[in-house]
Amino acid sequence: MVFSSPTFLFLFLPAVLLATWAAPTRLRRFVLLAASIGFYTWGVQDFVLLIIASTTVDWALARAIQRARRDGRGRLARGLLLVGLVQNLGLLAWFKYAGFLSEQVERIADAFGMGHTGTLEILLPIGISFFTFEKVSYLVDVWRGDVEARRDPTDVLLFVFLFPRSIAGPIVRLREIQDDLRRPQPRVDLAQAGAIRFSHGLAKKVLIADQIAPVADAAFASAADGSLTTGSAWLGIVAYSLQLYFDFSAYSDMAIGIGMMLGFRLPENFDRPYSSKSITEFWRRWHMTLSRWFRDYVYIPLGGNRGSEATTRRNLVIVFALTGMWHGAEWAFVLWGLYHGAWLLIERRMGWRALDGPVRLPWLRRAAVLFIVLIGWVLFRAESLSLAGDYYHAMFVPTGGDAGAVDVALTNQALAAMLVGAAIAFLPGTMSGGRRLVETVGPRVATARTVLLAVVLPLALVTAFASDYSPFLYFQF
Repeated sequence: MVFSSPTFLFLFLPAVLLATWAAPTRLRRFVLLAASIGFYTWGVQDFVLLIIASTTVDWALARAIQRARRDGRGRLARGLLLVGLVQNLGLLAWFKYAGFLSEQVERIADAFGMGHTGTLEILLPIGISFFTFEKVSYLVDVWRGDVEARRDPTDVLLFVFLFPRSIAGPIVRLREIQDDLRRPQPRVDLAQAGAIRFSHGLAKKVLIADQIAPVADAAFASAADGSLTTGSAWLGIVAYSLQLYFDFSAYSDMAIGIGMMLGFRLPENFDRPYSSKSITEFWRRWHMTLSRWFRDYVYIPLGGNRGSEATTRRNLVIVFALTGMWHGAEWAFVLWGLYHGAWLLIERRMGWRALDGPVRLPWLRRAAVLFIVLIGWVLFRAESLSLAGDYYHAMFVPTGGDAGAVDVALTNQALAAMLVGAAIAFLPGTMSGGRRLVETVGPRVATARTVLLAVVLPLALVTAFASDYSPFLYFQF
């Protein structure tokens, strides 16, 4: 069930909000748990029992880890943590990477004339990369003593299944919402802010991301059949960069907004990443909860930047190789992660990190970062090295001719969405009218927000009702 689908907008969400607000305080979490499991079951009926069983094991392990720590049995606590990590990461590895590994074995066997070994085709549970990282963070935090193990298994189940963010994040840690899990307390002021945030996300999804998508799809389809021109290649990757940002940030906005309407405060996931002045800053602003997860549970445990410069570089390479692998079981994703890791190493070496404060030639810095990110998005979207190579060839080896499918896809509606999207995403925050509308206070801005919402929200609802099924891009991860 997609947040922008009529079923969710006009049936599921109103019913859950009504049931949650009407339920007695002591029963709200059970209402939310039932709704969340039902939401997940809607899309992946075959995996719900497996995820419930895995989460119940996590609950029991966390309790045992905490008892072992308090009894001074550190070795037992570490052993139990290892069991939990193997259980969670093992499931992720099987569902997400077993098929990819079998393909590599098949290629090697074929290359050496060893015959066909066969490949595995395994259906991927929606959102497994997100909730696996959340479950791992819970076990590690209990082991570290940063959070108390939950006595009631329904608390952990609700943490994993909470429907606003169970499919595509943000990646939440239990300690960030632990008070709300036990006694959700919806408030009118929070719900009002959440409804506005949800509306923003819905508009970004159906009025911008979905309108731009055909242009990006046509460009990569043209690269696959060899008809992509240089102009269309650059137009297509700009379109994809906007589509991806508005699609993923829209989901985060909608998840955060629904959470607020239900009494939860979920962490922010984006902060105008395309206005960054360095790749280091970009990763502080793009998919922020994933970046923080890798920082706290991989980079720092490896030693972070506390050792030699060579050790720091090694740790960065490991983190960004894993970041690429987290996104998908394809070599293109791994190379995309290493590409970004390489730029972080270059910035460290050249002193270009520029996280805070003024820098020289900020417009040039922003343009350079945007160019670097666009080049990387080709690998991310292509998902195979051969298609990425074809796309890069069209970008950098001048090719003319008929734009073909890209020209057909670039309708007036798509062009308008691209122009609006570029004005919102690419301009720095000081020049963004959207940011001023969201953050500025005062009667004039409040009136402008109300007028804009009164126009945009009905248009977004009508568009969503009339549109075909359009899942969020990060559902595949």
